[in-house]
Amino acid sequence: MRVIVTGAAGFIGSNLVKGLNARGITDVIAVDNLTQGDKFRNLVDLRISDYFDKTVFFEQFARGHFGKVEAVFHQGACSDTMEHDGRYMLDNNYRASKTLLDAAQAQGVRLLYASSAATYGASSTFREDPAFEQPLNVYGYSKLLFDQVVRRVLPHATAQIAGFRYFNVYGPREQHKGRMASVAFHHVQQYRSTGQVKLFGEYGGYGPGQQERDFVWIDDVVAVNLWFFDHPGKSGIFNLGSGRAQPFNDVAQTVVNTLRQQAGKPALALDDLVAVGEIAYIPFPDALVGKYQCHTQADLSHLRAAGCTHHFATVEEGTAAYVRALTAQ
Repeated sequence: MRVIVTGAAGFIGSNLVKGLNARGITDVIAVDNLTQGDKFRNLVDLRISDYFDKTVFFEQFARGHFGKVEAVFHQGACSDTMEHDGRYMLDNNYRASKTLLDAAQAQGVRLLYASSAATYGASSTFREDPAFEQPLNVYGYSKLLFDQVVRRVLPHATAQIAGFRYFNVYGPREQHKGRMASVAFHHVQQYRSTGQVKLFGEYGGYGPGQQERDFVWIDDVVAVNLWFFDHPGKSGIFNLGSGRAQPFNDVAQTVVNTLRQQAGKPALALDDLVAVGEIAYIPFPDALVGKYQCHTQADLSHLRAAGCTHHFATVEEGTAAYVRALTAQ
């Protein structure tokens, strides 16, 4: 069985290749842009059958160069929400995706692709419905624009199309992402270098560190992608988060206590970690006032209605596992 993974050297893409390998699927064509060469490390321990640069892949796929392909896991995109070049963003995230969709439908190849919770932007309701889609940046708009195309194609699709609106994903193989890496990753680096994790103080009616996100563990993201891979009759656009909102305090407390326990120290309650200075709060930045989401939480009704009953890890479960993975490197 041959599959293609775009963005294969990236965070979610490389974890998908790992998940496919765990099933014995090694005829994996990896597609990426290795201008940032250190991303190769995400592929070193994985088994792939070939690698193509994204600059040549889309045309060759459209020409049927790769023969019989079961499915494309399309994770390749510019995921920097601070990128303001709209032409670049739409070319990478919309136009390339539409080209791939057209070619996949023409060949009867299934497409499982990365959308984003950024499509909701300023909304306070996170349901896969146009009424709640209010992107705040061109990244979110680029993802929404492609989702809108998918909605038009779905009624007469020739093969499965499943899009996943990822919420705040965290886990191994994201080290190359720099400032776009997860909160958990940055907390580990902060604590190991300074002995302290810093969080935003009070803002938006939320107390210090109480602003919350739907944090989703990478293994759960892979599991849901593979569930849809196993169910080719299921198509649509689906939220992919844990379905629960947890405060940044939970992430910081789990990171610090896991590292404390590794050092032979007892775990402490949040108030005690603040009292000893291992968690601290800083004033909310003026630059983010009015541009910051204090709460995100995936509505999983549509995912559950499709039949996916996957159990998602809590922040405490996933973050502790992640800290152990990072410190084992």
